[in-house]
Amino acid sequence: MSFKTILNYSPNFDEKKRDSKLIKFLIYHYTGMKKESEAINRLIDIKSEVSSHYLIKNNGEIITLVPELYISWHAGVSFWKNYQSLNKNSIGIEISNPGHNSKYKNFSKKQIKSILSLSKFLIKKYKIKSQNILGHSDIAPNRKKDPGEKFPWEFLFKNRIGLWHNLDKKKLIGYRTLKINDLEKMLFYKNILKIGYSEKNFKNFKFKGIQCKKILIKAFQRRFRQDLVNGIADQECLIISKNLVK
Repeated sequence: MSFKTILNYSPNFDEKKRDSKLIKFLIYHYTGMKKESEAINRLIDIKSEVSSHYLIKNNGEIITLVPELYISWHAGVSFWKNYQSLNKNSIGIEISNPGHNSKYKNFSKKQIKSILSLSKFLIKKYKIKSQNILGHSDIAPNRKKDPGEKFPWEFLFKNRIGLWHNLDKKKLIGYRTLKINDLEKMLFYKNILKIGYSEKNFKNFKFKGIQCKKILIKAFQRRFRQDLVNGIADQECLIISKNLVK
């Protein structure tokens, strides 16, 4: 292990240990609170009923909140491909950041360094596949935006962590203003479902079909087209989706 962690255990986890073979996903979150200390206190407060396995502070320090073989309460109602309620199949990493409801900011260099070290360790330990390294907004797009469009997905991919396209971003921008026809919209939507985004996230919510699609498109954009998140599928989005599913 090329990093150290601080122990600050949370009481918020399932008492029964799980088989390590069940661990197939790595899920990133941001804390979404103005003060880091308040976020830590919430994650260890039994009344909050939320936790994660790890928290990465602004200064890069890593806190262990829940041992990996116990199920922490970080994902909530969630779906990805054929999986649902991903708590039981995942390790959750919270990263200190005020989030969209406050002053959402870039993740610090020290945080990114710790994300790299911790992620590489967990990926190797549990043999987690690239397509199963996700953000909270990927698995619960109807409720969540984290870790958001400032999260360094492309940088992580270049360090062999997670999924990203291998297209030239400068050339892609030229396709951004180009509309797509109805058949292309259907193809794009089919592609993002192939990637893993799930309509099942909306079954208990009063969203109409168009609203559901727009929310899923935004989730896709936060992950794969981060400099413009508008919920509109264009030629750029279509090209990226084709690259990801080929």
